[in-house]
Amino acid sequence: MKILTLVKCVPESTANIRVKPDGSGIETAGVKFVMNPFCEFAVEAALQFKEKNAAAKAEITALTVGPAAHVDVLRTAFAMGVDHAIHVCDDALGNIDELAAARIIAAAVKDAGFELIFSGKHAIDYDSGQVGPALAECLGWPHVGAITTLDWAGDFKSCTVRRRIEGADEVVELRLPALLTVDKGLVEPRYPSLPGLMKAKKRPVDTKKLSDLGLSAADFAKESLGTWMGEFAPPPPRPPGRKLEGEPADMAKELVRILREEVKAI
Repeated sequence: MKILTLVKCVPESTANIRVKPDGSGIETAGVKFVMNPFCEFAVEAALQFKEKNAAAKAEITALTVGPAAHVDVLRTAFAMGVDHAIHVCDDALGNIDELAAARIIAAAVKDAGFELIFSGKHAIDYDSGQVGPALAECLGWPHVGAITTLDWAGDFKSCTVRRRIEGADEVVELRLPALLTVDKGLVEPRYPSLPGLMKAKKRPVDTKKLSDLGLSAADFAKESLGTWMGEFAPPPPRPPGRKLEGEPADMAKELVRILREEVKAI
């Protein structure tokens, strides 16, 4: 079975994010980039399937879309244990939206014989959760989002998954080929070993440009996209706090007045 895992390079969750003066994006200088945590779940899900089901003869490929520096996220996937890596890297891929990313990935894998795709539920940078479902639509595959359990039929041609919904769990059965987006709780990602990271630096990565996929820069110009990144802006600064002093009863009355007349929260 050929399995694809989607991985994305995102700023580390503790990074101090600053917006460029012109509002065109974030300042990347000095920002550490890592594999999106939910993509780690996707990679781990694929690896555990391979390890637990030798009869399926699984072969795992990791894929990312992004600039040259994002190859590091594929090195991390290699160190975790994937077999192959694809990097779609082209100067024309600037602030593309999630639907454009899905179209690009679909073009890269549509004839590669994959039967199963694992993706993270969402990425922690833009938090849209759209790439996985959009890719499934581009491929014409069924998909289930935010799965928390996964059970396979004996022939590995179908599976049963659970996903959280409000007040209950939803159980879904589907046949391959299919795309599954993984939520926290399905697996616990392994840490790449130091020897694995060293060996990963020498592993070959299949780098593809848009022209290799039958696409062009014009397909992803602003005029051709349904949505695009318009402008980035930091959140407005919070107003300074206020400290009330006096007797508790008086402070309580003043607090109610502030909430009702100034903040208008009640």
